[in-house]
Amino acid sequence: MEKQNWRRRTALGLGAAMLGAGTGQAQTGQWPTGATRFIGIFPPGGGTDILSRIWCQKMSELAGQQFVIENRAGSGGNVGTEAIARAAPDGRTIGLGSVAPLAISPTLYARLPFDPAKDFTYVSGLWQLPNMLVVHNDVPARTVPELIALVRANPGHYTFASSGSGTTVHLSGEMFKSMAGLDMLHVPYRGGAPAHIDLLAGRVHMIFDNIPQAMAEARDGRVRALAVTGPRRSPQAPDVPAMAEFIPGFELTSWGAVIGPAGLPLPMVERLSALTKRALESADVKRLFEENGATPWWTTPEDLAAFRVQNEAAFAPLIRESGARVD
Repeated sequence: MEKQNWRRRTALGLGAAMLGAGTGQAQTGQWPTGATRFIGIFPPGGGTDILSRIWCQKMSELAGQQFVIENRAGSGGNVGTEAIARAAPDGRTIGLGSVAPLAISPTLYARLPFDPAKDFTYVSGLWQLPNMLVVHNDVPARTVPELIALVRANPGHYTFASSGSGTTVHLSGEMFKSMAGLDMLHVPYRGGAPAHIDLLAGRVHMIFDNIPQAMAEARDGRVRALAVTGPRRSPQAPDVPAMAEFIPGFELTSWGAVIGPAGLPLPMVERLSALTKRALESADVKRLFEENGATPWWTTPEDLAAFRVQNEAAFAPLIRESGARVD
């Protein structure tokens, strides 16, 4: 009997050993061998892609099997999210859950190819991070009040880029327009990386992007950082004020999570959740996340599912007030 139990623990791998004597093994069979595909819903090179790769590398070390990113970008993250929903619930395919498709898109889009409430298994949070407002160096504004005055003096002239309609990058700009009473043009892209290419080239004037990419470019002097969208200043950029210092009540924070298709067996969910907790508590992941402006954010599967529902309800009034809608 002891020999049989040992074989079961070995078949489940590191995660089951960590959880104890693999009670779900009899229900689901062995954890898939070979690589686990992690669908990244935005293009390579952006802030969420950087953070996803940090997590996947650590998970590969802990699990003893590869977690390989496959980027499926488009439609503000909806293309990749649909791919996660359509995957077989066998543990071979999981992916990035994001605030954009899971909490914003249900209100923003008239039709979605997935149902956030029914089509996914929620595993764990990964990170939370604010966005950062950066402007092209040719924009003659060095503070948020100066930028507001500049845009008001030139209605319809200034543009803000985003990584796609329905992302927090987009809604941060819409919130800025609404709360400051501004007339600006939204220019959506298929992810953060192409948006930054045009920003650096001067083809768009500004972006409220996830802090890792924006902060790196600001530190290099390629753009000028004016504010962060969290409730307070970021520890990674303490000299950059929060938007709320100029526009009271301005707050918008992005998040990423681990999700799978609906029906992912409970033992697999528990294994992924436990491994993710270990990954996020490790010193190297904490350091790398913080260097990229993110705060590690582990949750239970139940808390993540409840948080998504609450987040959707919080974003809905902002989306409706902004007039943003995708038919």
